[in-house]
Amino acid sequence: MSGRVRATADDAGAGSVAADTGAAGAGTADPAAAIRAAAERIAAAGESRPRPGRDPVNLPMIRNWAEAIGDDNPVYTDAGAAARSVHGGLVAPPAMAQVWTMRGLRPSRDDDDPLGLMSAVLDEAGFTSVVATNCEQEYHRYLRLGEYVTVRSRLESVTGPKRTALGEGWFVTTRSTWYVGAEAVASMMFRVLKFRPQAAAPPATQPHAADVLRPAVSPDTAFFWDGTATGELRIQRCGECGVLRHPPGPMCPACGAARPGYVVAAGTGEVYSYVVQHHPPVPGKQLPIVIALVALPEGVRMVGELLGTGPERVRIGLPVRVEFVRVDDTLTLPAWREDPR
Repeated sequence: MSGRVRATADDAGAGSVAADTGAAGAGTADPAAAIRAAAERIAAAGESRPRPGRDPVNLPMIRNWAEAIGDDNPVYTDAGAAARSVHGGLVAPPAMAQVWTMRGLRPSRDDDDPLGLMSAVLDEAGFTSVVATNCEQEYHRYLRLGEYVTVRSRLESVTGPKRTALGEGWFVTTRSTWYVGAEAVASMMFRVLKFRPQAAAPPATQPHAADVLRPAVSPDTAFFWDGTATGELRIQRCGECGVLRHPPGPMCPACGAARPGYVVAAGTGEVYSYVVQHHPPVPGKQLPIVIALVALPEGVRMVGELLGTGPERVRIGLPVRVEFVRVDDTLTLPAWREDPR
C-alpha cells in the first residue's frame, strides 16, 4: 500500500509541530498510517520561521564559489565589467542562492524545520538511511552585494511506503524559498528517500576470478601489469628527460618524447586522499571498502584498495606499503596495507 500526503497552504504556526510528531508507530497497528498522520501535521504548519543567513551577500564568498565551480562570468567578480553590463554592478551567481543560508560545518536543525521533523518521524519508524533524489531550483532575480537573505521551508509531500533498490522507504519533498525582506528571490524543491537499511550480507567468500573487474591492458600499460605479476611496482620514466609519471601514457608530458621506460618503486607511501565506497556493489568485494590515493616518495600518486584498515581508521598521511593480490595466472592487482614503520 502506498499513499501521498501533500502540504496545504495553511499558515498555522509551526512551533507546535515538534510536540506532535513523535512515536510514528506508537499506539497504532499501522505504522504507515502514523507516518502519514505526522506528515499531515507538519504540512499543515506551513512555512517554517525565517532563518537568516550568517553573512550578507559578499564578494569573497562569490569569488571562492566561482573558482570552485569554474564560472568566470565577469559580472560576478569584475566590478568594471559588471558596471558596463545590464546589471549595472556586481551580482551573485543565481545558483548560489542556497549558499547564503547554509548552516556551516556543525549544523543544528531548527525546531520547526520540516525536513528535520519528518526525518525524525521516519527515523523512529526504522527508516534511518537517507539519499537525495531530486533538486530543482528557480531564480526570480539576481542578488546584489550587501543584501541579507533568509529562507523558509515547508513540507510539500510524503509518498510511501515504496519498494526501491535500496530498500523500502518514503520519499519526502520539501520546498524552500529564499527572501530579501518580503520579496521571494529563489526557491528549491528538494526530495530525499528515507529508507530502511537492509540487513548486512553474510561475509563474502573468496571471489572467483571471473567476478573481479579487470583492467584494460594496452601497449602503454603492459609493463606495469607485467611488473605486478612479478611483485614489482613500476613507474613509467621518460627515456629522454627522465621525468616519472603515473598513470602511464605514450608520450612524456614534459618533453614530448615517445621513449618510455620505467623504474621500480620502493613500494611505500602515504595516504594522500581516500573515499569509502558503500554503494554501488563491486563484483567480488564486500562493501564498504576504502579506496586510497597514495603519494609515493618517488613523486607520483597511485590509486588502490586499502586492505585491513576500516573506514574508522583510515586517515590522511597514514603510512602504507604495497601488497600484491594475485587474482589468477594473468592478473595481479596492487593494493595497499597500513605500514607500521
